[in-house]
Amino acid sequence: MYELIATDVPKFFPFLLKGALVTLQLSIVSMACALVIGLGVALARLSGIRILDWVFGLYVEIWRDVPLIVQLMVIYFTLPEVGISLPGFWAGVLGLSLNLGAYLSEVFRSAISSVDPGQKEAARSIGMSHIMTYRRVVLPQALRVAIPTVGGYFISLLKDSSLVSFIAVNELMRNGTILISNTFRSMEIYMMVAFIYFILSFVASRVVREIEQRLTPKHLRTRGGLGRAQLPELVIQ
Repeated sequence: MYELIATDVPKFFPFLLKGALVTLQLSIVSMACALVIGLGVALARLSGIRILDWVFGLYVEIWRDVPLIVQLMVIYFTLPEVGISLPGFWAGVLGLSLNLGAYLSEVFRSAISSVDPGQKEAARSIGMSHIMTYRRVVLPQALRVAIPTVGGYFISLLKDSSLVSFIAVNELMRNGTILISNTFRSMEIYMMVAFIYFILSFVASRVVREIEQRLTPKHLRTRGGLGRAQLPELVIQ
């Protein structure tokens, strides 16, 4: 068995790495879009405008309650029936972004709500506008609270992106399936696919930890890592 693996790795690995590159591109683009969607929805729901809270609250409930694979299928196979046709990659980005954006909106909403209201009042008392108060006082603190959870969602996104293989996107999982259908070497190929997913997730977790470290004030850090216990606890409602 080990000899077979040794001979299969050089043969199959380059093709799998091409799929891994697509997985990485898909995850990064989707995460960037989801961050914008999530923050925008959170701010809209915290604006105090009832209709915005109702509309975006409905969006959050629908996208969190419907399985991601169903959302991807609807976007890729159903939208063309109403004149909206997207390539597989961008259909995947749209589905992943809308799905993750719904979850991130709750993360950001909780993080923003955790900021002491007295700091907002103090900022307004020295002449800061509403927008400047959020940009300079509220959002920097909320970001520090949210970054661990956001990072965890990105790592999950790397793995959930395998679902776009069902809409004909040649990412890592689909490339692995293609190899298996051609070679019938499922064990070796699935092991290589799992190894690549592990490396992607491991590297992503270390990048997230470094970002978290840089965003955490020095007095909240500990010798062994970040002072997580000193940060406000994030509760997703």
